[in-house]
Amino acid sequence: MKLDVQKFYLACHPRSLEIAAENENNPYYIDLTEVRDRQIIDELKQTITQASIDEQTCQLFASHTRTGKSAVLLRLKIELEQQGFHVIYCQTRQYLDMADLDTSDILLALTHCISKSLEEIKINVLPQRFQTLIAIVTPLLPLVVKNRSGSESNSGLSLSEGINKITTTVKNIPRLRAQLRLLLNPRTNEILEYINEELLRRANKELKLRGKKGIVAIVDDLDLMDMAIKPSGRTQPEYLFIERGEQLRKLNCHVVYTVPSSLIYSNKLPRLISRFGRKPKILPMVPVRRRDGSYNQDAIALLRQIVLVRAFPDIPPEQRLSLIPEIFDSIETLDRLVHVSGGYIRTLLALLYSCLQQKDPPFSRQCVEREIKEYSTRLTTAITPSQWDLLRQIARNKTIKNELAYHILLRSQFVFEYQDENGRWFDINPILAESVKIL
Repeated sequence: MKLDVQKFYLACHPRSLEIAAENENNPYYIDLTEVRDRQIIDELKQTITQASIDEQTCQLFASHTRTGKSAVLLRLKIELEQQGFHVIYCQTRQYLDMADLDTSDILLALTHCISKSLEEIKINVLPQRFQTLIAIVTPLLPLVVKNRSGSESNSGLSLSEGINKITTTVKNIPRLRAQLRLLLNPRTNEILEYINEELLRRANKELKLRGKKGIVAIVDDLDLMDMAIKPSGRTQPEYLFIERGEQLRKLNCHVVYTVPSSLIYSNKLPRLISRFGRKPKILPMVPVRRRDGSYNQDAIALLRQIVLVRAFPDIPPEQRLSLIPEIFDSIETLDRLVHVSGGYIRTLLALLYSCLQQKDPPFSRQCVEREIKEYSTRLTTAITPSQWDLLRQIARNKTIKNELAYHILLRSQFVFEYQDENGRWFDINPILAESVKIL
């Protein structure tokens, strides 16, 4: 089969990961459950399914950018639904400006997702106090929504439509954002009460009559928020999850929030654990190598497919291997990319995309080595002598200390986190091993 180079080029763009993560039916989706995701899904699921009937859990989930976090959450959604839960997946960046967030924004976005989900299954909770809140805020909103007859109206909107008007304004019109927050932020506790009493309590009652075990809200994309400094002097993630974390954990349903890895790999972690009552779950890298240094052939096989599926999405996986000569001069050249990625899919595709920007496939080993060397040079220029010393220690011991210097290495992706049956372990980014400075 002949390779369509233009389609391959588009499919290797870094955004293709984002698309594949959002839709399990996407032709570029590769299921990593058995080599990495299974343990993290089981841990998140176990906390929810083993809770007592009246206990509501709140969990935090972190990952590096473009590691398949959304795919894990969508798999969690499917498995919880199979266990009898009603699961709402809220992709918050659709409703929020990630550069400027507040607690009320997140709660309203979640209210929109919950109410819309309930309306879709014909559960109408008639939230009177929420409608009153919408009526108070509506005069500030320039957006006009057409009702079903086609005439312009603000009345007769469903709760999800009314809340969507507010969140759309907050996201898209910065000049009105401050005015809306002057109205909404003092009412944050009221909004929480409305969600719990008018939405969740009534919905849970109706869902249990239908044989459901309860509601789970998966709040995705909050890990993508900017590190903006709030008036309190805290970064935006600290402000929301530490200073305002008590409000985020008060929802009367099971909740999974995604959080920036910067919070996990920082000295703020103890306060975060104290605020939410449990340690955040962290999605590790795909384990190309095991702790003892041996190669994990199952993981390598799947990472090969992440490359090959972008070239031949309509070909069965077992047949794609025979088409490697359309892309590389040998399977060893493909494996070289896989090995040096360290299981970080973003690096794997970035290197492949760089090759595509230089020439059309098939790629020679020389072309791949040139891109690896350039990538390594760019990464190593930011490393200080003291950090090289720490990196050498981590390469030998596969462990880190709970100190700021190590957290910086993790945040900078100089060090990767992995997980196996014996727990967490760490190794340097394989790209760094290409530098003589690591010797």
